[in-house]
Amino acid sequence: MRQEVAELKTESLSSEPPTDEIFPAARLKRRRQNEALGNAYYLDRQIGFESNARSYPRKLPIAIRRAEGIHVEDTDGRRYIDCLAGAGALTLGHYHPVVVEAVQRAVADGVPWQTLDLTTPVKDAFVEELFESLPQEFARSARIQFCGPSGADAVEAALKLVKTATGRRSILAFHGAYHGMTHGALGLTGETAPKLAVGGLMPEVHFLPYPYAYRCPFNLGGEATWRASVAYIERLLDDTNSGIAPPAAMILEAVQGEGGVIPAPDAWLREIRRITSEREIPLIVDEVQTGVGRTGAMYAFEHAGILPDVLVLSKAVGGGLPLSVAVYHESLDRWEPGAHAGTFRGNQLAMAAGAATLRFVKEQTLDRHADAMGERLMAHLLRIQRESPHVGDVRGRGLMIGVEIVDKQAEPDRLGARPPCRELARRIQTGCLDRGLMLELGGRQGSVVRFLPPLIVTEDDIDCIAAIFEDAVRAA
Repeated sequence: MRQEVAELKTESLSSEPPTDEIFPAARLKRRRQNEALGNAYYLDRQIGFESNARSYPRKLPIAIRRAEGIHVEDTDGRRYIDCLAGAGALTLGHYHPVVVEAVQRAVADGVPWQTLDLTTPVKDAFVEELFESLPQEFARSARIQFCGPSGADAVEAALKLVKTATGRRSILAFHGAYHGMTHGALGLTGETAPKLAVGGLMPEVHFLPYPYAYRCPFNLGGEATWRASVAYIERLLDDTNSGIAPPAAMILEAVQGEGGVIPAPDAWLREIRRITSEREIPLIVDEVQTGVGRTGAMYAFEHAGILPDVLVLSKAVGGGLPLSVAVYHESLDRWEPGAHAGTFRGNQLAMAAGAATLRFVKEQTLDRHADAMGERLMAHLLRIQRESPHVGDVRGRGLMIGVEIVDKQAEPDRLGARPPCRELARRIQTGCLDRGLMLELGGRQGSVVRFLPPLIVTEDDIDCIAAIFEDAVRAA
């Protein structure tokens, strides 16, 4: 009987009915022509079945067929330099050999793809690599929580952690911040547009002035911007009539990303660390986009020589695969078993890819390479700024750079800054795409052109990126 069943299975596998009997003629034709279909076909289908919340395809209307290194190719056969790099997730670009080898080795070894929070040799190796990449003073007293696939989930975990540890409720965040789109993380995010349709966001979030010198919230500019921010925050926290209960934490980005690539001055960060330490307010540093070498240091907070209480990581830490973690001081580890969970927190392929990425970045000193390539790109962009009144500000750190596009016809404010010009920024973005360069926008009114190339870019790549951008600015 068993033999008959086996023979029947073999026969059914070897004698499948003709394809024409399975698919309708139109569907079969579409299948056979699939390789010849271009961007218009896939974009039209995407519009037909994907959520109205989709965002990137509206500004970058291409369908990507393949990718390698810093380049992607669309279904029309056009190649682009990828200066978006998965919003900074692809530190080593697409299909880097060390990442591919790590994933292939894990698969060949029969490593389970998901293990919840059960441990494995792969997980152990990842934690070791991650802790070795951190300042040792921080790593020696650190604990790690593996979270869901996105950085937003790690932010949610960090919020629960500090509220549990302190018994407090209020959170201090900053104007221009971006911490994710989940309910609690959205409550911490500065941009108001995505909040308007969502009621009941996390209560007791208080927004503070970030040191954005170009558009100084105090109308001062220069060094006075961060000094005024420090004075305001310190006085606010010491004012018993401020209306703010003792906070459970302060959360910040050392370089604001979606907020317009605004690097915090090192002196400001040191003062913020002093203020929070003196008042026993846990400091959460969100390095989802800046971590693993992007800013010219392994972690952006290292530029200022400070240590956070909680560090939130995702994107690059998984080697481009979905992974997020919260690393924090052991004194905060007061929550109960199961206080934060998630099915995909045990992504073994991401841990293998992440460990390989961390190791490669350290061995090849890609943080220093990012610093050098960032300086080269900044030099090009500052020259373009001098030649174009549409370029209001050029800023950033390492390979995380923003160019703020302004309306040259409008009157400048008392600090010399003109209003942001979203329409022109969009035209520049489209012009870059037409010329083979993928860039994203951010900042106030979407007026900041953002450069986030993989850290493996070369001098020639940087020169090419700058040349394309310059052409697009002139044409726009």
